[in-house]
Amino acid sequence: MTFEEFKSSLSSDTPPASISDYLIALWYDAKGDWDKSHNIIQDLETKTGSWIHAYLHRKEGDISNADYWYSRAGKQRPSFSFEKEWEEISKNQLA
Repeated sequence: MTFEEFKSSLSSDTPPASISDYLIALWYDAKGDWDKSHNIIQDLETKTGSWIHAYLHRKEGDISNADYWYSRAGKQRPSFSFEKEWEEISKNQLA
């Protein structure tokens, strides 16, 4: 699946079949369901899970919690937009 296909899938009512939990969490976030996205990602204690968890808390405005998860992901909190970070994480998962 390409990034464009993934982004186009946001017009559907359900996420695409056979995508990772990481992409499902990002899909729900893009659909405006932060809680569902967070519920999916909070138990995925990998570097990628931590990165998405950090992004979600940054978006929520909980910067200290976000910084904790960025640290777990081995990343620095970015200074660019949420949209750009969502795209970067999504493309990373689709690569």
